[in-house]
Parts: sequence; C-alpha cells; structure tokens
Amino acid sequence: MNRVYSILSFVLMIAFSPVLLNAQISPGDLSNAHSNLEGLSNCTQCHVLGNKVSSDKCLVCHTEIKTRIDSKKGYHASSDVAGGECALCHSEHNGKNFRLINLDTENFDHDLTGYHLSVPHAKKACTDCHSSKYITEPKLKAKKKTYLGLGQECLNCHADYHLRTLSSDCEKCHNSEKFAPASKFSHDNAKFKLAGKHTTVDCAKCHKIKVTDGVKFQQFTGIQYSNCTSCHKDPHNNQFGQNCRKCHSEESFHKVDVLTDFDHNKTGYKLEDKHLIVNCKSCHKNKLTDPLKHDFCKDCHADYHNGQFVKNGIAPDCSQCHSLKGFTSFSYTVEQHNLGKFQLRGAHEAIPCYECHKKQEKWSFRNIGVNCKDCHQDIHKTYIRPEFYPESECRKCHNEISWSSISFDHSKTGFQLTGMHVKTRMPELPFQAKFWQYSTKFSGLPQQCSECHADKHFRQFEKGGVTTCTDCHDTNNWKASKFDHNTTSFKLDGKHVNVPCYKCHKPQKDGDVIYTKYKIKDFRCESCHS
Repeated sequence: MNRVYSILSFVLMIAFSPVLLNAQISPGDLSNAHSNLEGLSNCTQCHVLGNKVSSDKCLVCHTEIKTRIDSKKGYHASSDVAGGECALCHSEHNGKNFRLINLDTENFDHDLTGYHLSVPHAKKACTDCHSSKYITEPKLKAKKKTYLGLGQECLNCHADYHLRTLSSDCEKCHNSEKFAPASKFSHDNAKFKLAGKHTTVDCAKCHKIKVTDGVKFQQFTGIQYSNCTSCHKDPHNNQFGQNCRKCHSEESFHKVDVLTDFDHNKTGYKLEDKHLIVNCKSCHKNKLTDPLKHDFCKDCHADYHNGQFVKNGIAPDCSQCHSLKGFTSFSYTVEQHNLGKFQLRGAHEAIPCYECHKKQEKWSFRNIGVNCKDCHQDIHKTYIRPEFYPESECRKCHNEISWSSISFDHSKTGFQLTGMHVKTRMPELPFQAKFWQYSTKFSGLPQQCSECHADKHFRQFEKGGVTTCTDCHDTNNWKASKFDHNTTSFKLDGKHVNVPCYKCHKPQKDGDVIYTKYKIKDFRCESCHS
C-alpha cells in the first residue's frame, strides 16, 4: 500500500511541477550552441516524437552541411562519414560547455575533406587557415568557429604575387609542395621559347623585380623580346644593324655562326684575296668584338725573315714586297735588288730567287756573299794558277752575261794564240749540264802541235822523236804554206814544178791505216816513169 502511494505521489508531482518534469525527461543541458532549443516545446526540433534524434532535422538547420553533402563535397560526404547519424559525432545534453565538435587535429585525415594538405600546409596549425579572414560568405564568416567556408583556390588565402597579370590558377605553374621555383611552368609554352644560353639565365635577369604600389612585384608579361637589343646592349653601336641573329646564336654570343652574309668592310678593315678565306678565329682569338691592330702585316703575322730586313731598329712592312694574294708571290724588283750590295746583271737577272736565297731549309737574305766563289764552285782550282785570277775572282776571265764569254789574255801564259788558235774555243757543253762535272785542263799543257793535233803523216817528219808541224804549216790554216820542196832531197825543176803532189806522193796502206807517203827514198826516173 505504501508503495502504490509513493508512485502516485511521484506522478502527481511531475504533473503539477513543469521544472521537475523537464528535468526528468531531458538527459541533460544542451550545449551553448543549441541553448536556444532548451524546453519541452523544442524537443521535436531535433527529435522525432517517440524516436531518437533525426539527422534530417539536423540538416534543416545546418544547411551549409546539407549543401556540401548534396554536392558530395567535403568531409561529411566522405566514405568515412556519409550515411552516418550526426549524433554519433555531435551528441547533445552533455552540458552547456560540452564541445560538439571534438576534432582530433593531430590525427585527422584531411584528405577526407577533398583537399590534400601538402607538406607546407600540413605544418600549419588548423586555425592558420580556418580563420574568418579567409571566409568570404557572410553567414559563415559570422560564426565564431567553423571549418567551413574556405575555398580551395590559392588566391583565397594567398595574396596575388603577380597582381592579376597572370592566370588566377596558380597550380598551372606552381605546386603546393614548394611555391618557388614554378616547377610546372615551361617556357616552351610561352611566346618566347628559351634556347641555348637563355636556359641558364636567372629569371630575374629578364623578369625584373620592382615595387608597385608598395608591393614587391616581378614582371612576367609585357616584356619586349622582338629583338635581341630589347634586352641586350648593342656592343657594336648599330654598326652592323639590329639583326644580331645574322652573326650570333643563342648558344653563345661569342660563338659566331658561319658569317656568310657578314660585311667585314663595315669593321674598318676590308678583307681581300687570301684574307677572305681565313677563319675568323685565326685573327679574333678571344672575343670577336675585341679591337685588333691591323695597320701593319706584323700586327698579325710573325716576321718570317727573323729581322733580316730591320734597319735602325725598324722592320719594313711585308706589303713592301708581298701582297694579299699570298706570301709566295712578291713584288720585289730587280731595281730594288740593285740598290743593295749585290747588283743583278746579265744572267743573274734570270736566276730564280731561291737559287741563291734558299739554299738551306729557310730563306736567307743577309750575308750570303757578293763574290763569285760565295755561290759558285771554283772549277779551275788546281788547273789555273792563282795569279791569273786572284782570290778566285771569276770576272778576271768571265762576265755575268754568259759564262762562255771569256776575255782571258792568253799571251800571259807563254803560249801566244795566233791564226786559227785565236778562234778556237773550249768545247761547248749542253746548257743543262753542270760544268764542274767535266774537267778542263788549263795548266801544264805541252806546246807541241802533236800533243793536240793528230799526226796525219804518221811520223814521216819526226825528228828526234818530235814532229814539228810549224816547219811546214802556220796557224792560219792547215795548208803547208811554209813548205819548200827545194829544201828536200829532191829539188823540183823543169816540168816537175807543175806536177800535182799526188802524182808522186801516193796513198799507202799500213794495216788499217791509209796515209800519203811523203818520204820517198828512191829518186831514180824509172821509179816514177815507165
């Protein structure tokens, strides 16, 4: 009985005490965020009558969540959360200070939100990004604390470094792991493609950094590039025009392409003849723009003659003898040669220069001699006594017109030349033969006729072993002009005077030799007359 009374008293107390009734029905106070829903009249705002809390009712109020779920975006649309009850994570009636959003920020998988945190972003505190200053929607911005309302575009959080001169889609060039350098950017996609040395140039060299409206700004658009001089100073001061590519390439300014169209005349030094085929690097050993001396040949060419023509410390320019057609051709004249110590005359005028000046490996123009013996071998050595040509001076007998033209005074030798001997000369030799290959005897010669002339009488007139031709002949001709028959053993008289010699002096054969017999021993008439 007492128990029934107790139950009835409890029911009546609840019925007539609203505060006590509310306390008995509600499991606890709502959080501050939902404190406006306190009271029995508001239960159905979240609860289905006679049932648990409905997620659909939650989303009636939390439209920003519903919108994202409907569009299948964000954390609440992820596979880990989608389809779940809100109350599983966001329970109520746990007191006014209960945290409805109790997020484990240390272990939270941000990929579930649909936005992957790169390394730099992952190092940030949640509040660094989830801040009202980055929320643009007024309703969400007014919330004291929310993880919603952030856009995924870089410029939602980051200042536009390019000041709207480039696309707002930063990820076209940059990646979220590292802002600089712009790893996704390829200059090949730009209007100006990088090649050669341009590929290694620091970006800031072309894309200058300046301050615009108090903000540091690097210019990437609106840069002139139509010509090299848009960026580079013309070191030639427009001497060759503005089309640098006619000579240079992007591989290197100092690496010059084949200058087929380059007009060297504009440099102040005209290329002619042999200089036209010289490689540029032969003269321009360093920079092509470096000034070069070019007033004299010696400015580029070494003195091939090793100072042989230096006078008073000054070397004459090569152009005095040579031309640009080549060093092998020269304009040095005989007249110029004759101004020196050795004058060219006669046959010397026709001798090639190298015969005298290049007897060794190199050319020699000094101290090669001025006397005949300095160049010519003395072919008369041991054959002509020195007194006839002191110091081997060939010009005592010869001249430079012709070696065979001789003016030797033979009377000084003790053998006077007369008659045909005056006209008789040394045997002529072929022009191409070297005279010294033959030996001509000039001294120690006998003066008897038989030493030079054959004895056609076969010793018939020999006296004491010597045939003296001059007893009958002279040097004018071979006729026996001095012969007197009356001095012989048989004097001519009468009819004998007019008898031809051969009538008495008959040919005689002695072995293979036929000669005229002059020595007749038998003078009887019947010896000749029958």
